[in-house]
Formats: sequence, C-alpha cells, structure tokens
Amino acid sequence: MTARVRRRGRTTLLIATAAVLGVIAGTCVGYLVQADREPTRLPSLSQPALAQAKGKGPEPLSAAQDRQVKVEGDLRKLLVERPKGAGDGVYATDDEGGWMSLAEYADRYTKPGNAFRNLIGDEFRRVAVTSWSESGTRDVEVRLVQYRQEETTAAAGNAEGQHYWAEEAGANHSWSIPGTGDGMAYVHDEPERKAGYQPLYSAQAHAWRGDIAMEIWIYDTKPVPKKTIMDLAERQMERL
Repeated sequence: MTARVRRRGRTTLLIATAAVLGVIAGTCVGYLVQADREPTRLPSLSQPALAQAKGKGPEPLSAAQDRQVKVEGDLRKLLVERPKGAGDGVYATDDEGGWMSLAEYADRYTKPGNAFRNLIGDEFRRVAVTSWSESGTRDVEVRLVQYRQEETTAAAGNAEGQHYWAEEAGANHSWSIPGTGDGMAYVHDEPERKAGYQPLYSAQAHAWRGDIAMEIWIYDTKPVPKKTIMDLAERQMERL
C-alpha cells in the first residue's frame, strides 16, 4: 500500500508570510512607542573648569641657553677662539670669512668625487672653519660640519666614519672625550715621512652634537701631547 504524502507547500508559505508580517508589525509598533516617548537627554559634553596655575610662567630661554637658536645663527661664533698671538694656519681655506664650501670640504677626502656625492646625499648644509699656527711648528684646523638631518642623522655618521678612518690610519692612542658619548681623540706616534720634508706628526678629534659634527686636526714636527688634543676638543664641545 502506498503511503500518502501530505502536500505542505501552501501551509509552509502561509506560516512564513505570517512570521515576516509579525516582525514588520513589531518593528512598526516599536517605532510608534519611541515616537510617543520624550527624547532621552544626552550627557553634557562640557567638562568642569580646571583651576589655572597662578603666578608668572617660566622665562623664555636666552639665546645662550637655547641650543636651537645657537646652531641656527652664525655657526662661526661657535668655533673655539684662536690662541692669542697665533698666526694664520697653512691649512686656511680658500673661501674667505671662515666658511668652507661643499666642493672644498669634499676635496679634503682621498676621493673628492665620491665624497661630494655622499655629502649631498647626507644633506650637507655648511661648514664653519678656523685654523692657526702656533709654537713655530704646529698647525691646527677646527671644523664644524652641519647637516640638515631631515632624513638621516648624518652628524653622528660623520663622527663614526672619522673614528673608523683614524683607526685605519694607525692611530697609536685614543681617548674618549668627556661629555660627548662616543667622541674620541687620537694621537699618531709614527710620523708621516716624505723626502725633503721634516717628519709630520698628527692628532685628531671627532665628536658630534645634534646636527653638527666636530673635526679637529693638529699637525706638528714633534709628537702631539694628549693634553693638547684633549683640551682643545673639550673646549670646542663646550661651545656646542
């Protein structure tokens, strides 16, 4: 005997339609109820007034105290002063007025063309320089190399590179410059010798602060004492 199958299509459709109508009706009733109610008051967005501190605010920093003012001004004023009675150095720049151009600065490197391109990439800004001769045999040059530093910390990179080359050049002694973090001074006990010239001893110091790299070079026909290079490096960094 064959079982009789009940047709449920119409009944199912009617139930589903009623359910949908019920949801719609319920939603409409909800809107009507909400429409009859008083609007809910929102919390106040204002905050209680804060008590203001009394008295005068701190005085603005003077130009001497505000380092940003110092380094944005005349960079030459931050150079260490020449000793009294010192003569002009043999390493005086071609440019007048204590400035060294990008081309001239790059020319101090063993590969000027590469140095020129690298300095542009490092956002080179300017170099202030002073030089002098003293004691009859000693020549000194001090440079402050400033970078824009919008993309890179080139002043720190300058000092790091100079440390590397000083060690590669065979510096016999090195000392940390107080108050500079990684600043270093170097002395070469072995002189550079050339036929027809006196032996040439050297010392150098490198450090950085903010966007400025300090470079100091001393050349003499006699060994350069530690005290000479260290004192000069410390006095220069104090001015930055």
